[in-house]
Amino acid sequence: MFEIRYIKENEKNFLMEMLYESIHIEIEKKPPLDELLCTDELKKYHQNWGRKDDKALLAIDNSGTPVGAVWYRLFSSEDRGYGYVNDVYARVRNCYKKEVRGKGLGTQLMYSIRDEAKSNSFKALSLSVDGDNTNAINLYRSLGFTEVEIEGTSITMLLNT
Repeated sequence: MFEIRYIKENEKNFLMEMLYESIHIEIEKKPPLDELLCTDELKKYHQNWGRKDDKALLAIDNSGTPVGAVWYRLFSSEDRGYGYVNDVYARVRNCYKKEVRGKGLGTQLMYSIRDEAKSNSFKALSLSVDGDNTNAINLYRSLGFTEVEIEGTSITMLLNT
């Protein structure tokens, strides 16, 4: 099993690594982390991290190594990103290392962030998933997420908490 806990200040680099890994771009076409995450389109997902409603949870394996993360942030209609539904639904993102896939970590992370959002009075979580990522789509559906919009190759899904 995995331990899920709040991310610490000195672990934000791991959160950036997970953000980078969660971006669906063919590996041979994917720019380096520093280049990709500094684009205007992606800065909104991490710039000034630690705002009032930002929340991140970290997954740790039995040896104490970070293996995944899940996080949410609010966006506005003026600065919306993929998966945006409205100004009051938290936009969630998650990612975990390949070596721990298929071990229930995705489910564990999503239940944890759902409970966190609920305890912070968020009525819903939204996310964006690439239409080709059938494993993730099936996971989100099994957790109760429903499709609300398709934009390009991205599907926006919503979960009422």
